[in-house]
Amino acid sequence: MGGLVGFTGVGGGSLMTPILILLFGIHPETAVGTDLLYASFTNTAGSATHGFNGTIDWKVVGRLALGSVPTTALTVLLLYYLGIHSTATQAVITRVLAVALFLAAIFLFVRKPLMRRLEERNYVLPEERVKRLTTLTGAVLGVLVTLSSVGAGAIGVTALVLLYPSMPARRIVGSDVAHAVPLTLLAGLGHSILGTVNYGMLASLLAGSLPAIVIASVAAARASDTVVRVALGIILLLVCAKFWFFH
Repeated sequence: MGGLVGFTGVGGGSLMTPILILLFGIHPETAVGTDLLYASFTNTAGSATHGFNGTIDWKVVGRLALGSVPTTALTVLLLYYLGIHSTATQAVITRVLAVALFLAAIFLFVRKPLMRRLEERNYVLPEERVKRLTTLTGAVLGVLVTLSSVGAGAIGVTALVLLYPSMPARRIVGSDVAHAVPLTLLAGLGHSILGTVNYGMLASLLAGSLPAIVIASVAAARASDTVVRVALGIILLLVCAKFWFFH
């Protein structure tokens, strides 16, 4: 699984949560909770690297967290009161996961053309509106990621591209990764309290991820970025259809 993440460059939720559900037969809520804690570890490592390289805009991270932390906590409380293991809650998680995968796939397709279009038009929003929309983006991600573990990567980066078109790509990615640390950690701890984390699976994921990510990252450097993004987008759309129509 770490190899898949390293090869595609997309956050673990888009790939690992469907794999845990479809291939390993893990219940959706447990797959989400396990992947969130896993992502908190991997994002911490990535954030440390970006921080060392100076590719994090902490103001942007703070604006995102201002929206995501409260909605993450509220979503965990809602799952507690609804009953995390109830049939209705499992159905909601599955449907939200399908929607999140669909959005992640679409954003993978449009991200680069969108960046080119924004550069050509010198697209700039008023600063105050950017601040409000960044916090709103964080709030939406808090709900989406807590319910599905998907969105912090593909959706978060695309939103930042729209809001900060003049910001260098590395700084956008670094800021998104840094924001994913408190988001996935808080959501993962919430799921842990709810009893929806498979710690054996989590240990296995962490043990295998680091060497696999290094090897796969080397392989990804030799592959066409467009081919990788399009292939992954198609896979996510197929998985989305599986969850929405056949699960």
